[in-house]
Amino acid sequence: MASTVWVKKTALAETQIHDEAPPALGDGEVRLKVESFSVTANNITYAVIGDMFGYWNFFPAEGDWGIVPMWGHAVVEESRHPDIVTGERVYGYLPMGTHLDVLPAKISNSGFTDMAAHRQPMSPIYNQYSRLNADPEHDPAKEAERMLFGPLFKTGFLIEAMFRREAWFGAQNLIMTSASSKTSMGLASVAKDLSPAVERIGLTSAGNVGFVLGTGLYDQVLAYDNLTSLSKQPSVSVDSAWNRNLLRGIHDTLGEHLKYSCLVGATHVDARGLGGGGDLPGPKPVLFFAPDHAVATVKELGPKGFGEAVGASWRSFLGTVDGVVEIDEREGLQNAVDAFVETLQGKADPQKGIVIRP
Repeated sequence: MASTVWVKKTALAETQIHDEAPPALGDGEVRLKVESFSVTANNITYAVIGDMFGYWNFFPAEGDWGIVPMWGHAVVEESRHPDIVTGERVYGYLPMGTHLDVLPAKISNSGFTDMAAHRQPMSPIYNQYSRLNADPEHDPAKEAERMLFGPLFKTGFLIEAMFRREAWFGAQNLIMTSASSKTSMGLASVAKDLSPAVERIGLTSAGNVGFVLGTGLYDQVLAYDNLTSLSKQPSVSVDSAWNRNLLRGIHDTLGEHLKYSCLVGATHVDARGLGGGGDLPGPKPVLFFAPDHAVATVKELGPKGFGEAVGASWRSFLGTVDGVVEIDEREGLQNAVDAFVETLQGKADPQKGIVIRP
């Protein structure tokens, strides 16, 4: 029996666990048994903008229901492909569930691409699976950290690369909302290493100021209710909260000093919005879509150079955050549901990283 968590697209806190007997595999197909995945604000983003960017299409459900994509590890339970053996482990994009059938192609020692027809209209970045036996990013001791931080860290890496390509739009300060989030922490780490002249300013809730300061990733940490303390210097902002009032506060405070306003993620669902239209002072907010920027950065650095650059920044980041976030492992899909709803409602503890073993 295969089980998946179905989420109502129009009411994300409404869920059900759907069970069905899996179909027989076709020629060339492989059945993956999900071993583990993380639940983070990234998954909330996939659900909130699922229709806008096609995230519901990766693992289709029925009617008004959708399956939220997760990042995690799986083992080959059954294979009808000559180059993929039972028992092999992979890392990649998985459903919030117990199983996934894939159609591997473009196979190398280190990975393959799922060529299932329904996945081809979406970005190929999400269809690639790493084969752990020959995966340079795989560290058996850091599997939880890879699930929790890896995708969001790469988003942060790509944001920094975009800003650096544009000479930071002349900015002296980088302002990040949701500074306790994994995207902001990743971005802050990469900027600290590769653009040290730019001051990193983290914004967070009053209750998270201590935690954010403790990461050592930011030059300055401000609570959301202290926006007027922002320095009136040329700045860029990266909003990982999608909180309309917060974004307006940043634009109102900095005005012409704000040189670029970047939107990424959606951690505050109840206040989500794109900033209230075109009436904001300063630049119009621009939504950051990581797959497009990944293509641009790979083109700039070359595939080998890109992999090496990400790897170096990733190792630096892991060293910085070692022990900062406690791994919270939970068993079963019902715990996945509870973790998803917790995160959706903003109740998840940023000092804990939730890993589900379904």
